[in-house]
Amino acid sequence: MTRWLDPDEQRTWRAFLAASRALMETLDRELQRDAGMPHAYYEILVRLSEAPGRELRMTDLALASGSSRSRLSHAVARLEAAGWVCRRDCPTDRRGQFAVLTDTGFAALAAAAPGHVEGVRRHLFDALSPAQVDQLRRISESLVDHLGVDRPLS
Repeated sequence: MTRWLDPDEQRTWRAFLAASRALMETLDRELQRDAGMPHAYYEILVRLSEAPGRELRMTDLALASGSSRSRLSHAVARLEAAGWVCRRDCPTDRRGQFAVLTDTGFAALAAAAPGHVEGVRRHLFDALSPAQVDQLRRISESLVDHLGVDRPLS
């Protein structure tokens, strides 16, 4: 038997969808305009910048960024063309590769980060009270735990 959403749940669901989409579209548009990169590329650069040696196995990077391996491979090819990332073969697994953040890529990330962080602050945190920020974090962590999201949050 289907458990249909009641009117409050329906309103909440639709508000959540609209807010999530609008926030991500706004941040993506700003990153494109200000830094010449989509949000997906920014996330790849961030993940690499936080990894030891600024490198990750492609499979781990795909998992961490929530991308399919083929989508990630395409994105990394574009980042390679920009000189922001390079690939190197895994010495212990001939099929494996690492994505490595170059100095040029780190500089591009460092240039994009202040504007992106300001956008996150302006479009998300400035619209919420401190209590709402705490609630949003707790709700988001509950959803991540419930859904078994298998990628690091930090």
